[in-house]
Formats: sequence, structure tokens, C-alpha cells
Amino acid sequence: MRGIGFLAAALLLLAAACGDDAADTTTTTAATTTTTAPTTTTTAPTTTMSAGTTTTTAPTTTTLAGPVISIADTSAGSHLVDDEGMTLYAFSPDEQGVSQCSGGCATTWPPLIGEYGAGNGVNPILLGTVARSDGTLQVTYNGRPLYRYAQDDVPGDVEGQGAGGGNWRVVDADGEPIM
Repeated sequence: MRGIGFLAAALLLLAAACGDDAADTTTTTAATTTTTAPTTTTTAPTTTMSAGTTTTTAPTTTTLAGPVISIADTSAGSHLVDDEGMTLYAFSPDEQGVSQCSGGCATTWPPLIGEYGAGNGVNPILLGTVARSDGTLQVTYNGRPLYRYAQDDVPGDVEGQGAGGGNWRVVDADGEPIM
């Protein structure tokens, strides 16, 4: 009887020790909030076969924080907008990949500067950048440098559509100006 009591006490001590180990390994971390829109890239599932065994790997999704270009519907049709929902334009005198808008033009038509990801309806392969004369990188879509219009006040405005004798146009999902 005395052996059973000793065994029960040993088991209780062992259980308590295991519980303490779990308490020692518990960590608490603070949550992080990101305010930029994500860009999501999904890869297709892959299947590997070897020696009669088939293994399928589930698709993976990578989320990159940062500004994105998306497609929005407005009175000018479905076209590119920046991460704030502001309309993006192309300037027809721009050669593919070369901006012709600088100085006062760039004040009225601010170039989209930096690196952007592809959002809803945008083909990431068509996104790029081009070096401007001042060394900054301007975002391009299908080789066309992109701009905002200073007189567009709120998301959905398309005040610049057809401006400058028809040289300024919103850009569709294929990277073509909408007439």
C-alpha cells in the first residue's frame, strides 16, 4: 500500500513538472496592423511523382504590403486607379517607356512615382517603372508612363479624360487608352 502511495505522489509531481514546462514555453506577442493594401500572388498546385508515390503540394499565396494599382468602373469605363482610388492617365505623346511630361506639365499631371503591385483586374506582367529625367522611377503599365490629374478631387473623378486636345486618356486593363 505504501508503494502505491509513493507511486501516486511521483505521478503527481511528474504531471506538475510537465505543466510547468508548458507554462515556461508560452509567449505572448503584440499584433501588428498594416494600413497598406496587399498584393496577393497565388501559385498553382504542383504534383510530384517518384517510385509509385504521388505528392501534391497545395497552392501558396504570398501577400506583399504596399500600394497597388487596380481597376475601377467610372463614367469613363473600367480603368486603372491608384491605391487611393484616383484615376490614372496616359499621355499620348509619351513614347513607350519615356515620359514627355515634366516641369509645369508634371505639376498638373503628377507622375505616379515608386513601386506598385497589381490589384484587382490588373495584370502584374504589364506593370513596370521607367527612370524620369530627375532620376525618380515612374510607374508604367504596358510600357505607358502613368499620371494622376491634379484637378481630380475624389476617387472616381475623370476630369482629365480627353484633356490636352485628347492627349490624356484613362487606361484600361490591357494597358490601352480609352477614347
